[in-house]
Amino acid sequence: MPRRGRPRNFDRDAVLDRAMQTFWKLGYEGASIADLTAAMGITAQSLYAAFGSKSALYREALGRYRDTAGAFPARALTEETSAVAGFERLLNEAATEYSRPRRPRGCMISTGVLVCAAENRDEAKHVAQLRRDTIDLFRQRLDAAIDAGELAPDADSAGLARYLGAIVQGMAVQAQDGASRDELLAIAQVAVLALKQHRRVKARRA
Repeated sequence: MPRRGRPRNFDRDAVLDRAMQTFWKLGYEGASIADLTAAMGITAQSLYAAFGSKSALYREALGRYRDTAGAFPARALTEETSAVAGFERLLNEAATEYSRPRRPRGCMISTGVLVCAAENRDEAKHVAQLRRDTIDLFRQRLDAAIDAGELAPDADSAGLARYLGAIVQGMAVQAQDGASRDELLAIAQVAVLALKQHRRVKARRA
């Protein structure tokens, strides 16, 4: 049956992509409704009608980021058969993705709402949970590598997961500060070497 009401006169996915870019560039607090509507090409009334609030729009934009520009970590860890290869690919792709020209540098989630006004604490907590989800993903992949005999049985998966998370987040910050792709790749190479030190002796000799 046809839907009732006046149809929206814009492509929702397209305007959400532009909102994502605006939040990514300016941050949650830095992106005003005027900034968002100008980038999205819609009125404030249309923004609230389609997304409900700035907070709801931000959360949806974060989800859009995870499904598009920020999807490479999960893809790398899933598609590569070994954990070391997966993290090496993840870190190398981070160096490329965080320094791409003609779009905001760094990672929308890694550096999202690190500090904020009291009224925006819920947004800070939401983004912090997304970062914790990434750490959990890293730990699960490392635990699987330990179980499979790729990493040493005494490898500290929790510590390694936080270490790798810190590297990824640090790369995002340095990208925002102007670090080049090659400079970020150098960081990635050091982190991969550190991870390889935790492989089982048998796997290392092979």
